[in-house]
Amino acid sequence: MAGKRLYERIVEALSGEILGGQYEIGQRLPSERDLSDRFEVSRPTIREALIALEIDGLVEVVTGSGVYVRSLRRRAGGASPRDVGPFELLEARAFIEGEAAALAAQHITDEELNTLQALVAEMEAENLRDVVMSEDADRRFHMTIAAATKNSAMEQAVEALWAARNQSLQNVRFLEKVRAEGVKPRINEHMAIVSALKLRDAGAARAAMRTHLRGVADMVFEATEAEALERVRTEIAGERRRFQLGE
Repeated sequence: MAGKRLYERIVEALSGEILGGQYEIGQRLPSERDLSDRFEVSRPTIREALIALEIDGLVEVVTGSGVYVRSLRRRAGGASPRDVGPFELLEARAFIEGEAAALAAQHITDEELNTLQALVAEMEAENLRDVVMSEDADRRFHMTIAAATKNSAMEQAVEALWAARNQSLQNVRFLEKVRAEGVKPRINEHMAIVSALKLRDAGAARAAMRTHLRGVADMVFEATEAEALERVRTEIAGERRRFQLGE
């Protein structure tokens, strides 16, 4: 498995166990925490692997309950070997768009700053109406900053990251889940980026962009928590038993 990304190695191991009959249809997979301990990787990496397995049609990720085996055969047209995991994409965006923001701070025009402010206002309005349109304003916000670098290679790099976000089956599936949980672009984080750019402060712009994108990663992680509700139910059941026993 040399050369494979972390989540791909986990997909290979778990799919081998599922296809090999180690699990029955309807059986629940071990918890993310247990899988994280077993494979010695972070829980976001485990979540990327589970979504890839879901795209393959082997499991179903039930938010608030867990991950269950759905089929013992892969679905045609599943995850591509070139698919990009959502957390690895956000990690790349934090570094690359952070540098784009720092470079943009040195070259951005007043007209571009006005455009960014207008896009933040558009995001805020669309958050109340249509999250898809808000996300489109979010994309244009980030691309405006990329254009403000006055560096075509940087602009193309940021554009490629956004293209991967919308073309990767894993990312599309994650977007569906986070939208269902009501996750929307955060206005205050975008305003912090604009404020840093207005000051032409490269360091502050870089930090604001990285804080924003790492916040997005945290938000996505929370919104795709498959076992949170089940854990709460277990805790409530435990409290009820203690109450009934008079403890």
